[in-house]
Amino acid sequence: MPAPSPTTTAGVLGIDIGGTKVALRIEPALPAGDPVDGSDATDGAGTPVEATFRWEPMASAAGDLDALARQVASLRSRWAGPISAVGLAMPATVDPTGLVTTWPGRPSWSGLALDGALRDLAPGAAVAYADDGDLAALAEAAAAGCPNLVYLGIGTGVGGGIVLDGRNCPRPGRGSAEIGHMVIAADGAPCTCGRRGCVQAVASGPATLRRAARHRSAATTGPGTNTDADADADAVSFPELRAQWLAGTDWAVRAVRESAAAAAVAVVGLTELLHPALAVIGGGFADGLTGFAAAVDEQARALGRPGHPPAPVRAAVLGGLSSLSGAILLARQQG
Repeated sequence: MPAPSPTTTAGVLGIDIGGTKVALRIEPALPAGDPVDGSDATDGAGTPVEATFRWEPMASAAGDLDALARQVASLRSRWAGPISAVGLAMPATVDPTGLVTTWPGRPSWSGLALDGALRDLAPGAAVAYADDGDLAALAEAAAAGCPNLVYLGIGTGVGGGIVLDGRNCPRPGRGSAEIGHMVIAADGAPCTCGRRGCVQAVASGPATLRRAARHRSAATTGPGTNTDADADADAVSFPELRAQWLAGTDWAVRAVRESAAAAAVAVVGLTELLHPALAVIGGGFADGLTGFAAAVDEQARALGRPGHPPAPVRAAVLGGLSSLSGAILLARQQG
């Protein structure tokens, strides 16, 4: 009597592409339990598999895609079944034809035909992509059971998403919610988009680390003596910032609270316009700084006006995995 064939499970592949890091996850296409994280999937091919890797600095789009293909192939080797759909979350601007029009974090992707590049990752699978902030907002809305919220994802950049009545705003085909490029100070710090004073120019991880280096330099050498070159030479790493933030060191607290203040201004402005029930702070950088969302909430409350309190601010339920969870949701919709 022939041995029974191994059980296989159709899966969906979620990909969260960031400016410096990529996260991948395969989950059952039809999980028995939670539609966000598939946590009720059990043994065998039904167990979710995941991986992360970092982009090579300044690589070409072709080099990036080769690295992505290798990582996807490696992950698929751990999944004993077909991939029915792929969902991709990414921060680039993509036109209606699927062409990447701009991505300051990976400029070599400009002009890339995204549809073809993604189909090669899982031939035969349905493919869809959307803005990482929009997908993160959807995933957080589902996880929190809140159909009206705004989301800020603070990492290499600042992404964002708006969910009203359980649906993204703006609607598909009308762009994404570019919360990170809301101008909060017309004469503020330069942003990678070419303007000044965007939320991202102040609150992103790299902006916070640069400012932390300047504050630390000023604290050790005295005001007026630190230069940008000095700050670059004496850069602050994220682990160091996190440790000193938790320890209450003045230069770290000052740098982080300045970023929290920028996020708070965005939350207050969005509350005045949209009246969401909740504001959610996520992204890898914010998720790694315990108490960051609470600092945003505190400063947002200080900016509220009588009779118009801002939406309460909470840390993302899904932490730094909001966009990846949203990519899985998107893939399931396709599959």
